[in-house]
Order: sequence, then C-alpha cells, then structure tokens
Amino acid sequence: MGKYSNKGGRPPKIEATAFRCSVNFSATEQAQLLAMYEKTGAYSLSSFIKEQVFQKPFKVFYIDENTRVFIDKLSGFNSLYRTLGVSYDNLITTLRQNFSEKRATAEIAEIKKLMMRIIGVSQDIATLALKFDADWHRNSGQ
Repeated sequence: MGKYSNKGGRPPKIEATAFRCSVNFSATEQAQLLAMYEKTGAYSLSSFIKEQVFQKPFKVFYIDENTRVFIDKLSGFNSLYRTLGVSYDNLITTLRQNFSEKRATAEIAEIKKLMMRIIGVSQDIATLALKFDADWHRNSGQ
C-alpha cells in the first residue's frame, strides 16, 4: 500500500447532518413554500428552509397557564353575552305578549337596570384585559 491508497467513496463532510425534522404542509402551504423557494434561487429546498429558520429573526410566544385560563374565561364571557342577548330579546317579546303594557314596561325597566350592571361589569373586564395585556408586554420585554 502506497501513500496514495484509495478507500473509495466520497470524502466525509466537515459537519455531517445527522438529525431530521419533519413538517407537514397543506397543498396551498406547499405551493407558497415552493414559490418562495423559487424566488430565492437557493441551492436546495432544505438549505432554503434552514436559511429561513436560522438566519431570519422570528418571535417565539410563551403562554403560561394563567394566561391560557384568562383567555379561556374571556372567551366564555363572549358566549355568555350572546346567550344573554338572545334571552333578552325572547324575554321582551314574552313580556309584551303576556302582560299589560304598564306591567311589561315596569319589568323591562328592571331588566334594563340589570343589563346596565352587566355592561358595567363588561367594561371592567375590558379594562382588566387591557391592564393584563400592558403588564404582559412589559414583563415579556416587548
């Protein structure tokens, strides 16, 4: 064996890739990805994706458990308000059909007071949500 012995095969890479990640795309997402890839003229699709992931800044959002609970409760309030609105309309119709005008007007006035309280609570919730959002942005450094 001389000093020029050939073991065969291609020379080993400097930093071999040993790990793979899989991403699933819909047909429209795949078309968008390929369109972006063609515009860049990258060497390969994998090098284009690596460039997108590692060379361009992107934001990572962390949602803690308290934030998730808060958002779920806010969503629950929205559905509750829709239910209250439908029930309010049904109640007004029923009052006008089954009671005298004077009695219906008195009951509607009472319902109106309760609805004003609900609106006040809703405004308080909106204020708390804005405060929470401001605190979250301040704490997250944004």
